[in-house]
Amino acid sequence: MPKLTVEGVGTFEVPPGKRLVLALTQDAGIDQLHACGGNARCTTCRVEFLEGAPERMTVAERDVLAARGLTGVRLSCQITCDHDMSVRAASRLAGSGRVDAGREPTADLAPPPVWV
Repeated sequence: MPKLTVEGVGTFEVPPGKRLVLALTQDAGIDQLHACGGNARCTTCRVEFLEGAPERMTVAERDVLAARGLTGVRLSCQITCDHDMSVRAASRLAGSGRVDAGREPTADLAPPPVWV
């Protein structure tokens, strides 16, 4: 099983193929934002990779990060846990002013992934 290390929180074994955004909220128990419900539209699920950054990304992730001028971060809603990784959760509910973290993302990547 892949190991997910969340800076300042701990290390967790997660089921292979699980979306990173769900691993952060369900396995690591953190208040990771996902305002658009994990559909690569809002960028609130941002993480910074400390180790184990995925080599590929979805077109949806690439396009939304470019449109917002964001670099050095990835969208946890567009990443599956298929290897060990270490992240810093860059976008948390605490201190955001939002009422909730967002609608629960589905188990599958959305929109359906096209890889670059």
